[in-house]
Amino acid sequence: MNMGKFDVVIVGAGPSGLALSAELQRLGTEAFVLDQQPAGENTSRAAVVHARTLEVLEPLGVVPELARNGVIVPTFRVRDRSRILATISFKNLKTAYPFTLMCPQDRTEAILLKRLESLGGSVQRPHKVVSILPALGDVEIQFTSGEELRTVRAKWVVGCDGAHSIVREQASIPFEGGTYEEDFILADVEMDWPLDREEVALFFSEKGLVVVAPLPENHFRVVATVNHAPENLTASDFQTILEERGPQESPVKIRRVVWSSRFHVQHRVAQELRRGRILLCGDAAHVHSPAGGQGMNTGIQDAISLAEVLHAIVAKNEDDKALDAWEQKRLEIAHSVVKITDRMTKMATVSSGPFKLLRNTAVEIIGHVPFALHALAEELAELDNR
Repeated sequence: MNMGKFDVVIVGAGPSGLALSAELQRLGTEAFVLDQQPAGENTSRAAVVHARTLEVLEPLGVVPELARNGVIVPTFRVRDRSRILATISFKNLKTAYPFTLMCPQDRTEAILLKRLESLGGSVQRPHKVVSILPALGDVEIQFTSGEELRTVRAKWVVGCDGAHSIVREQASIPFEGGTYEEDFILADVEMDWPLDREEVALFFSEKGLVVVAPLPENHFRVVATVNHAPENLTASDFQTILEERGPQESPVKIRRVVWSSRFHVQHRVAQELRRGRILLCGDAAHVHSPAGGQGMNTGIQDAISLAEVLHAIVAKNEDDKALDAWEQKRLEIAHSVVKITDRMTKMATVSSGPFKLLRNTAVEIIGHVPFALHALAEELAELDNR
């Protein structure tokens, strides 16, 4: 079945795809959005929304709703068990959002989808793309809807379909990088936690790292590295990790695991973000360590910046060379984010005793240099991406 022709087809309705489609709709350019997941099958996964992301989402009008659904956290602390090595405060950043917003990804997606629908847009589900082919100056996208094969044409196709992007694969764009040795495990938990809910805490320890961040409804996000993640994660697994790596001064008691996952982390960047009329955003364009919570944020920023360029091309008939400038800037940012998160991950996961001592000493020295701490806060908040 032929579904007709659109100016823009977006494959993937995660945060990047929803942000792109909603912003295009707000500007006056309608997109046809496909996603292979049934409605409601998202989870809390990415939970950090940084200041720069809130800035770029302002025109969509979703920031107040995001703030109501999240926890405002103005401080990031690096600790060696109970000893504070460095305190990074976001309070003095030159932004309307001098904090980190902890908002689970399923809530962020629900808010972006609601905004898209209020603007007259929608997401077509569950539809799985099977091929993307050139077609007389356009692009033809074939996708399955149940047992039926359907076709839609577009002037532009944007892959927002994640690390295993079918759009990137169909465009034959190399995805270059590598894989970390460690496994990562994460969980949203209910627990008795002795530290302030206004801080995200990164703990170094002899057993490895663990990050604890507050979430809404008195939940906490726990992320840790392990050599080999068990298939079925339990409250006991995370209890042991926090006892071995977390604060020593007060007992930690996990009452319930709300959701958990395990994953192996890659650091990769697409060789190009544009091949002809095919474009890439978000995890389809770049993946990296969760250190610093940069992934979803960089993807949403990709999308919002792309929306302005695409709208100008489609609605105002402007030259598509503006896409080359967009691609160059977003690739520079992607490589920078991968470099920063790679450095943070390697530093946090060193296994040698002498190197751990050296790392802790270096972090503690930086922790006494206000200028360095402010620069780190700006980098984590992605304000350098303006």
